[in-house]
Amino acid sequence: METKHALEAFQALSQDTRLGALRLLVQAGPNGLAAGVIAERLAVQPSTLSTHLGLLERAGLVASRRESRSIIYAAQYEGLRQLIAFMMEDCCQGRPEICGGLAPTEAAACAMPCTPKPRAAKSPAMRDLAAAQSTSSKRK
Repeated sequence: METKHALEAFQALSQDTRLGALRLLVQAGPNGLAAGVIAERLAVQPSTLSTHLGLLERAGLVASRRESRSIIYAAQYEGLRQLIAFMMEDCCQGRPEICGGLAPTEAAACAMPCTPKPRAAKSPAMRDLAAAQSTSSKRK
């Protein structure tokens, strides 16, 4: 993935409604959700949501298809994988324990066994992020 495309994807994700829509679509799986269902779950006007979904689609993070009178949106998992790979491609400097399993094994392989270093105390922002991720994973 080129930097320009990654920037476009991150810009698309930098808004609450768009991020929420993408997370819903990721949870929904490859079948996706109708635009009306997404609007209802996010409590957003359909016309407003259409603009947001269009930005996500142009960024390669979602795709749409027409089924009868509905437009169905689905996460583009390959686009998401490419974005994550872009962020992680130079990760770890050969130390996979730093990335916590996020980097591909072949990209983060060590020449000798690696052992994780002790964790430093988390900042308040990192504690908030960890709590949000924990809450999100419990809802699934």
